[in-house]
Amino acid sequence: MSSILAHLQNEIERGTFPSAQFVIAEGGHIVAEQALGNAVLEPKKIAATEHTIYDLASLTKPLLTTLLVLRFAERGQLDLHAPASAYLVELSHSEKADLTVLQLLTHTSRLPAWRPLYLEVFRRADVVAAIAHAPRDPVNDTKLAPVALYSDLNFILLGFILERLSGARLDQLAQQEVITPLALQRTRFNPPVEWQSEMAATERGQRHERHTVTAMKFVCPLRPATQPSAPQPLRRKAIIWGEVHDGNAYFMDGVAGHAGLFSTAREVFILASQFLKGSQLLKEESLHWFTRNFTAGQREARSVGWLLAATEDCSAGSALPPEAFGHNGFTGTSVWVDAAAQRVLVLLTNRVHPQVRDLGIKQARQQFHALAVGELHRRSKAL
Repeated sequence: MSSILAHLQNEIERGTFPSAQFVIAEGGHIVAEQALGNAVLEPKKIAATEHTIYDLASLTKPLLTTLLVLRFAERGQLDLHAPASAYLVELSHSEKADLTVLQLLTHTSRLPAWRPLYLEVFRRADVVAAIAHAPRDPVNDTKLAPVALYSDLNFILLGFILERLSGARLDQLAQQEVITPLALQRTRFNPPVEWQSEMAATERGQRHERHTVTAMKFVCPLRPATQPSAPQPLRRKAIIWGEVHDGNAYFMDGVAGHAGLFSTAREVFILASQFLKGSQLLKEESLHWFTRNFTAGQREARSVGWLLAATEDCSAGSALPPEAFGHNGFTGTSVWVDAAAQRVLVLLTNRVHPQVRDLGIKQARQQFHALAVGELHRRSKAL
């Protein structure tokens, strides 16, 4: 494991991320786990430990939202092939009336990658209407073969579908359906204030998102300019620490289908294991959804809720087989699963702390996976 530690320490020293926490697991058992660096640099230094809690960002999409959607489908409460408008009436009278749940899950809905929804509506309850009015992505505005375009909006809608079907908010549903059954102790939306010192910090204010909004010259089509604004993520100036980094999730009370979940590498491993044989939460006949490529021949290979390692030059790297599935989070998190070998590789970082910068985290992830697989191979030979 010394090579893995040396690699991550080198990335910390060159500024790719201030801290890293990882788990390498095989056959349902953790082979190695450790934490390095500082989980917080500002306003004070706090070292990362194996118990440090990270903002998972988009890992919320597969680890929670996808998991819940499949549980609902297994119980017959939801049809993956049904139009999303069957569950979200706001979509019924829009050009999105024909979008299916499966298209949302595989990012083939042709919805735009992102929109600052908090600039369009005042309330969480109006977010679905805002997405219903959102234009298609101009490059992807076609009803021909499904084109993979990663979009937060897909999973925001899926989160609302789950809420409408259950009558419970997503955080309550997560607690009932996932967190309690798996006995997770450090996984939740909106961690309590008393957990702050045990959490990794993220960005100073919302600078990156503010610059993005400015660059896209966003026009608010729904919200009258004369009405007062709801609490806005772009007004955050201090270090974001103990609350969700993602702007839309923050606006949505910290609870959304695309982002908002916090956890540790050890508990991410437990969540990722639910997509493997022996899952406590999914039936074995559901597991094929996660290794099947729904976007064959396209730039991105997408399964239900996950990216496949068949995607050229993705963060999986060459050490994982094409059918391995994984996901990244903007804050610096990632998880990859090799179902055939029963392996789970988790790497959590807070690369956006104290500011967003691009220092080759994809290459750092690829190298971590290569070293982790090498470690597992050496371990199996030694047994």
